[in-house]
Amino acid sequence: MSDDNKEVQDEDLAATTEDESNSDTSSEESTSAEVQEGDSVLESDNLEKMILSTGIRVGTPVKTKYMTPFIVRANPEGLYILDISKTLAKIDVAAKFIGRANISRVAVTSAREYGKTPVEKFCELTEATSVFGRFMPGTFTNPSLPKYMEPEIVIVTDPQADQQAVLEATRAGVPVIAIANSDNVTSRVDLVIPANNRGRKALATVYWLLAREVLKKQGTIKSDSEMRMSIDDFETKLVEEIS
Repeated sequence: MSDDNKEVQDEDLAATTEDESNSDTSSEESTSAEVQEGDSVLESDNLEKMILSTGIRVGTPVKTKYMTPFIVRANPEGLYILDISKTLAKIDVAAKFIGRANISRVAVTSAREYGKTPVEKFCELTEATSVFGRFMPGTFTNPSLPKYMEPEIVIVTDPQADQQAVLEATRAGVPVIAIANSDNVTSRVDLVIPANNRGRKALATVYWLLAREVLKKQGTIKSDSEMRMSIDDFETKLVEEIS
């Protein structure tokens, strides 16, 4: 065999080996991507099941005309069931809105006891400003008060329980985001997040989901695995659970 023919065969063999190697690498990468995608779908399914188990979509036996668009049916116990897809969609819209604001001027409040830990954790993660204790009249409207604030956005846990904050934000021209149950009146609310705002686990879940989306919109995190706190961390603990 001539040297020229040998060189051609060697080159062909090298090319074939390289093609096989590239094919193997491509196959491995494809398999890895499929595994990662499968894991992501599995995590998403598990998260959805866990979210639903918290009672986030379980409303009250009463519905208002304001909340009717967010209700899908009544369960056998007579409780109205909220549309979870609309809840998640509204959380996403709220996060985009919050993400464009000066986060330190986003005021979050809860007159409900079960909402205080979720609000605290939400503010800790996002650096929003919490308003705890009795909401002092004039907080958003009276500059002479020591705790006077000029928020860009106000988030309330219940538009009824937090009605003073809603009223003052409206007077000051500040947009209001509210977690609202089936029986809430939301005529002064700019963005409704339909959800159970009475349950411990439900409120922890709503605020965790909102915090997660805000952090993603800010670019602080890219995936759920980067969340420093779990939904359980957001939940108000009962005295017997602490002791």
